[in-house]
Amino acid sequence: MKNKNKNRCSFCGRSEDEVALLIAGLEGHICADCAREAGRVVEEAFQYSKRTAAKNNENLDQNNIPKPKDIKEYLDQYIIGQEAAKRHLAVAVYNHYKRLGQAKGETDDVEIEKSNIIMVGSTGTGKTLLARTIAKLLKVPFTIVDATVFTEAGYVGEDVESILSRLLQVAEYDVKAAERGIVFIDEIDKIARKSDNPSITRDVSGEGVQQGMLKLLEGSIVNVPPKGGRKHPDQDYIQVNTKDILFICGGAFDGIEKKIAQRLNTHVVGFDSVQNLQKIDPTDLMQYIKPQDLKSFGLIPEIIGRLPALTYLLPLDREALKNILTQPKNAIVKQYEKLFAMDGVELLFEEDALDFIVDKANEYKLGARGLRSITESIMMEAMYEIPSSRKKQFKVTREYAETHLDKHLNN
Repeated sequence: MKNKNKNRCSFCGRSEDEVALLIAGLEGHICADCAREAGRVVEEAFQYSKRTAAKNNENLDQNNIPKPKDIKEYLDQYIIGQEAAKRHLAVAVYNHYKRLGQAKGETDDVEIEKSNIIMVGSTGTGKTLLARTIAKLLKVPFTIVDATVFTEAGYVGEDVESILSRLLQVAEYDVKAAERGIVFIDEIDKIARKSDNPSITRDVSGEGVQQGMLKLLEGSIVNVPPKGGRKHPDQDYIQVNTKDILFICGGAFDGIEKKIAQRLNTHVVGFDSVQNLQKIDPTDLMQYIKPQDLKSFGLIPEIIGRLPALTYLLPLDREALKNILTQPKNAIVKQYEKLFAMDGVELLFEEDALDFIVDKANEYKLGARGLRSITESIMMEAMYEIPSSRKKQFKVTREYAETHLDKHLNN
């Protein structure tokens, strides 16, 4: 009876004898431990609502939106060349901000539609780097997904809806913020159908995936599994409206130059055919790309129609590769110099050594990716030995580069 009359914490039920402090209220009590835990919960809830409010009211005022020229100047700091792709991307992102800033209560009937964009360029020209770089600048949720993991519903792989699962994760499951986001879909050429004719058999990672992506690209309310992966009947879904999500797609479209060449040849007919041939640059056919070339490659017309902004990335010539090696903020040479500087060693690359790396990258035809792999092969032994030595300076000569690249390739 004595214990029953004692005051108890209304949350955990412990008596005043079992806790260090019991705080009395009008109709109950709370112990110090429960008060501390309640404070933590309140703080977390406050921080979350603060982040959500910041996202929902994020500088979408016209004066604070980065202008296309500002966006391009930012990209110029990290990416060499690719002027056309940078301009297209800058305009697409700027217009996306303006759409988000469009007042909902406007009286006119003009509704700005989004212009999803597709970038075409051979491997190593900078498609993914463009996306990653612009992600640093953006004030909206941004995610990069790989189209190669998607398969038609019912087969091993991921549903296309998992694209939005990743966007939700980036937005910390704030649906309103995710619905204003940007998604970069890489390797979209890998879901091209296998022939230009409609498939009569299952094409589980090609045409079926393209069909599944249509509703995402055009704008509709989609049931999204919160943790990604496959859908199943007992799962709880999050509804996401894709109307205001901007989709940027990129792909190498290896071999599309042949499709472009065929189209250009069929058009060079008539009295001015010689003049037309002279105008065409056979070394860079990618600049002449048109939507019909994407259709010939294997994208279905409905997908092409939902990606109205088409741009290209130029193949990298020797000069561009040399600049990529040394000039951008995160240039490969600057990265290695910083790594060595952390060990108190000054790293120097001779001009001949840089020329050798560029020549090899050109030979391997791997674009900017080739620069990284070649430099890594050359520097491997130095990165292993130098931290344990007492050297204060290390110079990479052409002879050193040739010797260590050959050694690496022969192992």
